[in-house]
Amino acid sequence: MPNQVTIRDLRKLKAAGTPIVCVTAYDQLTATLAERAEVDLVLVGDSLGNVVQGKPTTLPVTMAEMVYHTEIVARLTQRALVVADLPFGSYGGDPHLAFENAVALMKAGAHAVKLEGPYVDLIRSLVQAGIPVMGHLGFTPQSVHAFGGFRVQGRGEAGERITEDALALQEAGAFAIVLELMPAEVASSITEKLDVPTIGIGAGAECDGQIQVIHDALGLGDFKPKHAKTFVEGLDLLSEGLRSYSREVRAKSFPTDEHSA
Repeated sequence: MPNQVTIRDLRKLKAAGTPIVCVTAYDQLTATLAERAEVDLVLVGDSLGNVVQGKPTTLPVTMAEMVYHTEIVARLTQRALVVADLPFGSYGGDPHLAFENAVALMKAGAHAVKLEGPYVDLIRSLVQAGIPVMGHLGFTPQSVHAFGGFRVQGRGEAGERITEDALALQEAGAFAIVLELMPAEVASSITEKLDVPTIGIGAGAECDGQIQVIHDALGLGDFKPKHAKTFVEGLDLLSEGLRSYSREVRAKSFPTDEHSA
C-alpha cells in the first residue's frame, strides 16, 4: 500500500520547492486514474455539476451529491490527500450548518474540506473543531453571478485585497489556498508571502502546486477553458473505441468463440 500523503507532506513539498500535483476526481474511473498517476491531492470538486451532470454552473450541486461522490473517491484512493468541496449554500455565514456539512464530508472519507471565499472566522471555527480546511480565493465559481461571469479577479487594488484575504485565511488555520483565475504576478506574490502552499488554476506557474479538472486534462469534454491544457484527446480515443465496437458487432466479428461461454 502506498504512503498516504498528509497535510504535513504538502508543507514539506512547498519548503523543498517541489510542485504539488492536484486533480479533481468524482467516481471510480477518475479516482483510479488519479491514483495511478500518483498525484498528491485529489479534490472531489463541486465541478461535478459541470463535467458529470452537464450543468452550466456548480450552484445546483447538493450536499447529498457531494457526500455520495466523496465516498466513492475516498474508497478508491490510497495515496493522495482527499479534499471535498463544501457546495453552494452548505456553509455561508452559519457556523453550525458549516460544521454539520463538513463533518458529513469527513465521515464520507475526506481528509479535509474546501470552501470558497474569505470566511476567516468560519475557517477558524472548523479548524478548532479538528476539521482541516483548504481555502479558495480569486475567481470562486460559486460566486459566478456576483462576478458577472467567468472573469479574472485580482487586478489592481483587488490584488492587494486578495493578498490580505490569503494572509487572513492562513492565520485562521487554512492548510492550503487555491488561487484561481488571477494575474500570475499576484499569485506569485501571495505564494511568496504565505507559509502554507498555494494551489493555482489559471494563476501562473509560481504557485506551489497546480490543480486541473480531470476532464479538461484528459480531453473528456468539448469545453476547453483557457487555463486548461489537454494532455490527451480522451474523447476522441474513447469515441473511436466505441465506433470499433459498433463496427464489429454489426459485422458479426464480435463476439467470437474467445468471448463466449
